[in-house]
Amino acid sequence: MCRNIHQLHNFEPPATADEVHAAALQYVRKVAGTTRPSQANQAAFDQAVAVITAATRELLDALVTSAPPKDRAVEAAKARARAERRYAS
Repeated sequence: MCRNIHQLHNFEPPATADEVHAAALQYVRKVAGTTRPSQANQAAFDQAVAVITAATRELLDALVTSAPPKDRAVEAAKARARAERRYAS
């Protein structure tokens, strides 16, 4: 369920609002143990996603590093290569 949470810090261009929201949604899904909450829990689920999205954005804005920003395309290629090695038969 949480495999879609990726590192968001130190990329050029910076993480988008959609990426931050997707990570928060995956986190809440994992903690709640469900991908689709019941109607009775929908408001609490949505509130948690909003709070975690805001906290994640605040964290990303506050983090500093001396490392050069990573390139998304290069990191995606590395991940594909790792997956190919891992799942090669």
